[in-house]
Amino acid sequence: MLVGLCSVKGSPGVTTAALAMAARWPGGDPVVVEADPAGGDLTARFRLPATPGVVSLAAAARRQSSAELLAEHCQRLPGGLRVVVGPVAAEQARAALGVLTNRGLRALWATARSPESAVLVDVGRLDAASPALPLVRGADALMVMTRPRADELSHVATLLESVSTWTPTPGLVLIGDGYSRTEVERELGVPVMASLPDDPQGAAVLCGQPRGRTPDRSALGRTAARLDRTLLGHVQTSHTSNDELKTATTPATGNGEVP
Repeated sequence: MLVGLCSVKGSPGVTTAALAMAARWPGGDPVVVEADPAGGDLTARFRLPATPGVVSLAAAARRQSSAELLAEHCQRLPGGLRVVVGPVAAEQARAALGVLTNRGLRALWATARSPESAVLVDVGRLDAASPALPLVRGADALMVMTRPRADELSHVATLLESVSTWTPTPGLVLIGDGYSRTEVERELGVPVMASLPDDPQGAAVLCGQPRGRTPDRSALGRTAARLDRTLLGHVQTSHTSNDELKTATTPATGNGEVP
């Protein structure tokens, strides 16, 4: 499964949310790909080397596109979570994404299509001109993360029409306090998958700080686990509906079989 995570305005904590979701993912060994054109945060947060990461993955993708390629360019965070770190500098990040979206999509999708595999792609702020858009166009789901405040939601509203053409399962994730999920769903017409709490203790560990609550013990982690289950349910329903539609609209042959 390939899941995109993005924001539209501000810094609502997309990277932290992506790590929380991956840490509580039900089964398998998920990987978070840091594909933010503005530059990555994980190397600084966790004092990781810049390589392997998105830059080395982009270079390798020029030569091969196997399902094993993504795994070869992962690093492990202290808790064991797999990540593909992005470069800190925006210019380098955009250059690497330009290569990756041109040559590396097959490798990304090969991993995402493997059974029991999940790839969560953090693309930062997203719009139609983002160099990271090809990575999540056609994703199984695309989560738009925003704080439920009028200024941020007004920008989300302008993007939603496009988001629905990029993925069969668009959804909102609200972060922190503000308008209720019922109010947001009524006004924007897109399901709110979850409302993640402002949880400094839970976010601390995911930001590389030595003290805090691990995702299996924090409010943020518990909510992320519920979000994972909700997301999987929506994706499964979407895939089932699409399969039924294809079956219903496929013309039958003369012997009663479908071609």
